[in-house]
Amino acid sequence: MLFPFSYWVFFLTLILGSILAISSPSWFGAWIGLELNLMSFIPLITVKMSSYFSETALKYFLIQALGSTLLIISSFLSISTLYLSFMLILFSLLLKLGSAPFHFWFPHILEGLYWPQIWILSTIQKMAPLILLSYISLIPSVIKMILVASILSALIGALGGLNMLSLRKIIAFSSINHLSWMLTSIILSDSFWFIYFSIYLIILVSITSMFHKTQSFTLSDLLKPNMNKILFSIFLACNLFSLSGLPPFLGFIPKWLLIQMLINLKLFIPLSIFLFSTLITLYFYLRIILPQLLISSSTMNFNLQNNYLLTDRPFLFFQTSINLVSLLIPIYLFLV
Repeated sequence: MLFPFSYWVFFLTLILGSILAISSPSWFGAWIGLELNLMSFIPLITVKMSSYFSETALKYFLIQALGSTLLIISSFLSISTLYLSFMLILFSLLLKLGSAPFHFWFPHILEGLYWPQIWILSTIQKMAPLILLSYISLIPSVIKMILVASILSALIGALGGLNMLSLRKIIAFSSINHLSWMLTSIILSDSFWFIYFSIYLIILVSITSMFHKTQSFTLSDLLKPNMNKILFSIFLACNLFSLSGLPPFLGFIPKWLLIQMLINLKLFIPLSIFLFSTLITLYFYLRIILPQLLISSSTMNFNLQNNYLLTDRPFLFFQTSINLVSLLIPIYLFLV
């Protein structure tokens, strides 16, 4: 079980807080929903009582409290200065998302979490701020700021993951890079960014569950003899290739559609930056995949006693097969 049974109550209130923030007719109600979401996630961080997890929970609380303070101040300022109010709302939501230039807290927080909490923080915790951000994405000045934030997130998410040995920090910078594509999708289409978010959520479930099952937190953990199963290495490679947006995997579909939208709008400079950052992220995914595949060779695998992954082959195969759904697209186009 990922969490003790009593902690599922906090998970339900976390979902309830997100729904309350999304469906609220006022910014004050949205603030209440975000606060409920925050207070529900902190017990999930401290699932083990130790000073390390308590420090992570305190850091997360202080950062999110700063974002909530900016949000409630901006709602008060909307009566007098509407432009400043929307700018503060934008900054508070970008801070809660961990988007550049307010990304400084995100990798450090993820470094102190387990893989189930990392998945929640990288996906569910970002859903409510992204939807609130889409509510104010009709203002021209806000659109320009979101585009600048997405470009910065693409560059920082790509360059920050270079030479990282921690898998949690690699996933953190990868999440910042994917956030840049989501922010751009919000500008272009309200429905398309949710498709991108849903696909990213599915891919990240597969990756984090594999790392959680093997208790891998650094690159050296993946190179241990009992990890060098060729089947596990192939599944991990497929998941990471899909996360990088490499065709023909599932993660390529939303990026392909977004590239077409940017070309139609003649936004070639942002598109070039996004593609360049994607190539860099593919490089540090390959740093994970290539040693794993090479050492998984039967001639180099010296420890064959631990076969705990064999019992999970159907589950791992189901997770990985989701990334191959995009192979059916040519058949669909042929039938149409």
